[in-house]
Amino acid sequence: MIDKNQLKQDMVAWRHHLHEHPELARQESDTAKFVAARLAEMPNLEVVTGIGGHGIVATLKGTGEGPTIGIRADMDCIAMTEETGLPYASKTEKKMHACGHDGHTTMLLGAAALLASDPSFNGTVRFIFQPGEEPGWGAKDMVEDGLFERFPCDEVYGLHNSPVLPFGRIETKVGGMNAAEDNFTIKINGRGGHASRPQNTVDPLACFAEIYLALQTIVSRNATPTNAVVVSCTEVECDGVHNAIPSHVVVRGDARTYTLEDSALIEARMREICEHVCAMNGATCEVTYTHEFLPVINNKACVGKVVDAARKCFGAENVDDDCPASTGSEDFSYFANCVPGCFFNLGTARPDAENFPLHNPHYDFNDDALEVGASFWDFFARELLK
Repeated sequence: MIDKNQLKQDMVAWRHHLHEHPELARQESDTAKFVAARLAEMPNLEVVTGIGGHGIVATLKGTGEGPTIGIRADMDCIAMTEETGLPYASKTEKKMHACGHDGHTTMLLGAAALLASDPSFNGTVRFIFQPGEEPGWGAKDMVEDGLFERFPCDEVYGLHNSPVLPFGRIETKVGGMNAAEDNFTIKINGRGGHASRPQNTVDPLACFAEIYLALQTIVSRNATPTNAVVVSCTEVECDGVHNAIPSHVVVRGDARTYTLEDSALIEARMREICEHVCAMNGATCEVTYTHEFLPVINNKACVGKVVDAARKCFGAENVDDDCPASTGSEDFSYFANCVPGCFFNLGTARPDAENFPLHNPHYDFNDDALEVGASFWDFFARELLK
C-alpha cells in the first residue's frame, strides 16, 4: 500500500517544482516531461504523451470490467510576473502559475498514485493532463488529435480551485456552468477630414456611437430575459489626431453566453446592427466574430455523481449543487461537448490568511488542498467504478 504521508510530501514538492518552472500554452514541454516522469514511477499505468501537442493520457485499468471515466487537469501558466516573494516563486519573468494549474496537475498526479497503488475497481480511469487551457486551445487540440477515439471515455470530469470559496467546499450545477467566450472586431470605414469641416466627412465615430448603444439591445431586447448574456466593447482604436475626423475606427470586444443559440444570436444581430447603422450613415464595416470557448454544459447524471460523492466526502453542508454560473470561460467545454461530463469548483481558501484572487501576481495555490483534491478524485473514481 502507498505511504500517504510520503505522498503528501511528494505532492508539495511536485507542486513547488511546477510553480518554479511555469510554461505558457503550447510551450509546456518541460512540464509534460516532468508529469510523464512522475507517472512512469507509478505501477499499472499506460502513459501516452504528445497528444494535441504536449497533452498526456495515463490509463489505469481496474481488476474488473466496467465503464471508463476521464479525469482532466490543465498544465499551462499565464503571462504574468509573480510578486509573491515565495522561495519557490517563478524563476521566469512574465510567466506565472497564477491560476492554480500547478495545483490541478499535482492533485491529479496524487490521485493517479493512489488509484494505481490499488486498482481494485471495475472499469478504467484515464488521467488527462491538458496543455493550453488559458487561451482555449489545449482541449480542442487534444480532441482534434483524436483524444476520445484513441482513448474512449464514457464520462469526463474536471475541477478548478477557488480561493474565494471556503476550504473543502464543492460547488457545481446542471447545465451552463461556465460561459462561452466570443471575441469580435468591428472595423468601421468612413471618410476622414478636418475636424472643422464635418460636412465633408463620413464620421466613423458617429457610427460607432450608434453601434455601441444598439449592441446593448441584443441583451435587452433580443436575448431571452432569463438567459445571462453579456456584450462588451473593450477597446477602440482610431487612425486620426485631435483635430481630424478619422477615416477608420476599429472596435474590439467580448461576449459571454451559456448556450450556443445565444452565441449565434449575438453574432447575427451584431452583423445586422453594424451593417445597417453604417449604411444609414454612408459608411461601410467589416465584422470579425470568433468563438474562443464553448460554454461548459454539465450533464445532469454526471453532476449527480459528483454531488453524491462530495456529500459523502465533505458533508452535505459543504456541497452546493446549484451554484451561480460563472461568466469565466473554461475549455473543459470541448471535452464535455464530446462526452457527458461535469465541471466543479473546489474551495481552497486559507481560513487565517489573505486570499488573493486568481490571475493576481500575489496568488499562490493552497498546498493544504493538494491532499484534499487527490483524495477526492481517488474516492470519486472508486465510487463510480464499484
